[in-house]
Amino acid sequence: MHHPESYELVFQASAVEDDAVIVRRTAREGAGGYPIYEDETGIVRAEISDDGEVRMLASGGHQVLGSPLVRTVGKP
Repeated sequence: MHHPESYELVFQASAVEDDAVIVRRTAREGAGGYPIYEDETGIVRAEISDDGEVRMLASGGHQVLGSPLVRTVGKP
């Protein structure tokens, strides 16, 4: 299975502008068997399925993980 190299995760906020983060595929897989993607800081991490379903992964304590929209930005 081919997975895109990167995605844009868009976190929607009602009071301010949406927050967009680019995440890139890592060599790791999540509990669902899909690739784990993370931003360049390693703080934003997500497992993204073949159907574009996103499961956010905590990278530290006290994180409030939202459900972002996902857009493909890399080639499969």
